[in-house]
Amino acid sequence: MKQQNFAKQLIDLKKADLALRNKLIQSNQLGEGYNQEMKEMHEFNSEKLNKIIALIGYPTIEKVGKEASEAAWLVIQHSIGNPVFMKKCAQLLKIETDKNKVDQKNLAYLTDRIAVFEGNPQLYGTQFDWDKNGQLNPNLYDDLNEVNRRRKKIGLNSLEEQTEIMRQRAREEEESAPADFEKRKFEFDEWRKQVGWIGKNESE
Repeated sequence: MKQQNFAKQLIDLKKADLALRNKLIQSNQLGEGYNQEMKEMHEFNSEKLNKIIALIGYPTIEKVGKEASEAAWLVIQHSIGNPVFMKKCAQLLKIETDKNKVDQKNLAYLTDRIAVFEGNPQLYGTQFDWDKNGQLNPNLYDDLNEVNRRRKKIGLNSLEEQTEIMRQRAREEEESAPADFEKRKFEFDEWRKQVGWIGKNESE
């Protein structure tokens, strides 16, 4: 099979993912918990991508083109129920980033996402969530000055600017804070234990 066929497969996976997300936004089903239909979509997509990686390695721009490479990254970002796969992809992405084969921003986002699920501070502040006061803010990060320095180095705006952008996007998509913060946090921790992001006795 030619690699342009892999490219089409990857782009189709991304389109299906975004179409489902848009449908859930329109029906106000995105805010509370991990939607079952979305969970199944993410699992299906990660399995497909894993098979493609087994055949051609990480889907770099050089191999499948920019659009398909970005699509692969989106699938990885959404493979949240498969820690082993996400971590494997982070290692592969690091190798390709060091060779300038992929956008280093992609590695920053993936590294941060893994850190959040493991309960560790972010390096770039790319991941956001609702806090106990009902505000959309970056998940735990280390030092603001260091975060902004790292962001600037890879061409990202400041964390303060990004926070405003994320809040505006939430307003446009009519997203709102969870009705019961403590319940949502408990369910999130239980889910992380179930899929293997943290140990059975761990929680934040």
